[in-house]
Amino acid sequence: MKILQRYYAEHGALFWQIVRYGVTGLFVTACQAAIYWCLAALAGFHPQVANLIGYAAAVAIGYVSHSLFTFRGHGGEANHAARGAKFVAVSLISYALNALWVYLCVTHMHWPEWSPIPAMVFVTPAVMFGLNRQWVFK
Repeated sequence: MKILQRYYAEHGALFWQIVRYGVTGLFVTACQAAIYWCLAALAGFHPQVANLIGYAAAVAIGYVSHSLFTFRGHGGEANHAARGAKFVAVSLISYALNALWVYLCVTHMHWPEWSPIPAMVFVTPAVMFGLNRQWVFK
């Protein structure tokens, strides 16, 4: 029992941070995916343009959500301008990954507009957690 208590004391904060990231990330990703799909499938936008607009909305929603909820209390009090710039830089990687999924699924494979959404929901957020935790919100 003492081993579990010691393990929780050492890793409990990380566990709950991952849970908060999952909840927040799911919300942000759902917003991005919904915007992308509505613009690409319903409004007839080019899939990459729809992805870019969804990305821009997700960056704004994500920065506020992750600052206030996911990574609250993690690391020191950083300058919001510097942290915001880092967040945008990391978010560009997210955008590039999602653009890759859109290209591979929709443009290259000629699959439906919804086909990149599973990669947007599962693969991209896993990469982003590590980058945000280790660089942006450290």
